[in-house]
Amino acid sequence: MDPVRRIADTDLDGPLETITLVSLADGRRGFSGYIASVDAHAPAPGGLAAHELERRLLEMGFVEGARIEILHEGFIGRDPICVKLDDMRVALRRRDARGVMVRPDAAQ
Repeated sequence: MDPVRRIADTDLDGPLETITLVSLADGRRGFSGYIASVDAHAPAPGGLAAHELERRLLEMGFVEGARIEILHEGFIGRDPICVKLDDMRVALRRRDARGVMVRPDAAQ
């Protein structure tokens, strides 16, 4: 996985900060962090259109800066997943979680 470079908001002349972002779909039970971005890609077969999926995720609270943790995984194929999103719990297919990029907690 390639690290993502991000310019610090306050110091544009300083060094670039390197952070690693992980797709929520790639996380395992216990994975936690903060949402960095929501960007739905091309739809999977049988899935929603990308713009519709992104709109629904944003309406459910998948917004930048929200705290997220994977609580449960389905028995077959680890799908769907149950995530704790701030103070609520949401069930989500992994194909729909693919566009949610997470900055993992430092301990992981």
